[in-house]
Amino acid sequence: MEINWLAVIAAAASSFFLGGVWYSALFAKPWQKAAGLSDEQIKSGNMALIFGGSFVLALIASASFAVFLGTQVDAMTGALYGLTAGLCWVSASFGINYLFERKSLALWLINGGYHTLQFTLIGLILGAWH
Repeated sequence: MEINWLAVIAAAASSFFLGGVWYSALFAKPWQKAAGLSDEQIKSGNMALIFGGSFVLALIASASFAVFLGTQVDAMTGALYGLTAGLCWVSASFGINYLFERKSLALWLINGGYHTLQFTLIGLILGAWH
């Protein structure tokens, strides 16, 4: 299977950038409240592990999605497949867990929204960059 590793890295970077905007500029306090995290907990996290691990996981997600998409997908189809994967696979799966864990609708909307956009961007980038 041919994988465009530069596109995979770019897709992972887009996930990382989107996460930074999503969880800091757009939804920092609502997410923190919904997740039940105090300011102390946020400040005491191992940032190297959190950010490094997040980027590695974004690389894994992007690479596996590249395998799923194959090489014959254009940007619009990639974005549509990404939207479907983010909304119907990832967000729906989160929803199942959140129901059993009694997590809030707000947390599901914030996290599910991020992953829906994340996979839409991944699909768009991978589809556009052959």
